[in-house]
Amino acid sequence: MKEVINSIASWLIKKRVHQIELFIKYPIEVQEEVRRKLLHDAKNTVWGQKYGYAELPNAEQYANRVPVSSYEQLQPYIERVMQGETNLLWHSKTCWFAKSSGTTNDKSKFIPVSNEALEECHYKAGKDMLAMYCNNYPESKIFSGKLLAIGGSHQISQLSSDIYYGDLSAVLIQNLPFWVSFMRTPDLSIALLDNWEEKVAKMGLATLHENVTNVSGVPTWTIVLFNWLLEHTGKSNILELWPNFEVYCHGGVSFEPYRKQFEQYLPSSAVNYLETYNASEGFFGIQDQKNSQEMLLMLDYGIYYEFIATSELEKEHPKTIGLSQIVLHQNYAVVISTNAGLWRYAIGDTIRFTSKYPFRFKITGRTKHFINAFGEELIIENAEKALKIACEITHATITDYTAAPIFLSQNTKGAHQWAIEFETAPNDFSTFCFLLDETLKSLNSDYESKRKGNLAMDFPVVKAVKSGTFYNWLKNRGKLGGQNKVPRLSNERTYLEEILAME
Repeated sequence: MKEVINSIASWLIKKRVHQIELFIKYPIEVQEEVRRKLLHDAKNTVWGQKYGYAELPNAEQYANRVPVSSYEQLQPYIERVMQGETNLLWHSKTCWFAKSSGTTNDKSKFIPVSNEALEECHYKAGKDMLAMYCNNYPESKIFSGKLLAIGGSHQISQLSSDIYYGDLSAVLIQNLPFWVSFMRTPDLSIALLDNWEEKVAKMGLATLHENVTNVSGVPTWTIVLFNWLLEHTGKSNILELWPNFEVYCHGGVSFEPYRKQFEQYLPSSAVNYLETYNASEGFFGIQDQKNSQEMLLMLDYGIYYEFIATSELEKEHPKTIGLSQIVLHQNYAVVISTNAGLWRYAIGDTIRFTSKYPFRFKITGRTKHFINAFGEELIIENAEKALKIACEITHATITDYTAAPIFLSQNTKGAHQWAIEFETAPNDFSTFCFLLDETLKSLNSDYESKRKGNLAMDFPVVKAVKSGTFYNWLKNRGKLGGQNKVPRLSNERTYLEEILAME
């Protein structure tokens, strides 16, 4: 079986590398063809008829007629699709929805995942990851062992007889082609477990004696599994358990805070790292070069890209541009139209292109304040609501605050650390901290799942700083007055540590 899989894989890799080279050579033409096909396929949908998709021959007219959309603007259509209505946003029936982190108004988002998105985007990207890796490392023996995919914490839930939702990873695992089952571990009964403590233990037991050659997953949960394996086997590193391990595929959060730790788990220069850029809305980029921190924008996944310069974001009608107009080393917000019926959808991420022809880029952040060190995607609206409730119940008032992650280590769980300057201190500080944590759980499903059982994220660490701390910090930075504000949420610790040092 291994020889058959290797032969098939080698053939697919050679074929796909040629196709990738084609869109690298003709990126603008490929993207224009994607746009035309998307509009043609959706021209008879409710959305397509509303905006006259049959009468939009070029990209400029498309941008002029169809508004840039947020989730809230598409939500009424998505809710109707989830109730079983068809031909609203996309021409084929959508049965699957990826449950993602919440918006300003809701705890969770539900992103449609059509059959076309599954096959032409997400699964195609999975094959492309292998194609690019093996093209760069032709001596690879990755197919001689098993792939371990560390999926999400929510199993598939059923809304009706044929409508389902769950974490994107759970949706993908549930729908994997049959031949992938020969290459992956553990089986679905474990991969789709909802209880993380049970899941990690069973995943560890199921993979102890497997020949695992590659792992994919968010660093947070990968670390949890690695720690379990080392604790229960007495091994000093993962390579003692899996000596043929070759590559770790990561995405979702910045890998840099975890890199040194992974090098301790996998202490060999022969171990490689492959970064990807995927989300519930689609799969966008793959690291295609050795030892690179850049990713190739994938242009033939049924996703049409537009970009908004960050200087335009505050305008009522921000101008969008296509690939042909981008300027290198400038930050852009990403806008996508997809084969799942997301139309000119602003995903909230910012990227910076580092090259053209091919179009390679780096992720630079989010369009709003956030913390996403563990996949929790905590947004400013969540923080403000949680603090308001905690203050109301404990009769506290806040002057200023900021928060940042405490990163996972081999001996320390991850957490959020808050520095808060109170004008009126809470009547019960412990209750304030408890309410902050519990309210965040109620507002954000991803935060809730990461906090479950204190497995990867521990209880938040809250420090009450003395009066004047934030004022003095701004003063020392020459940032008093005007539009200067304290950064509320940050995905790294620079601001927080500077503020705590003021103590």
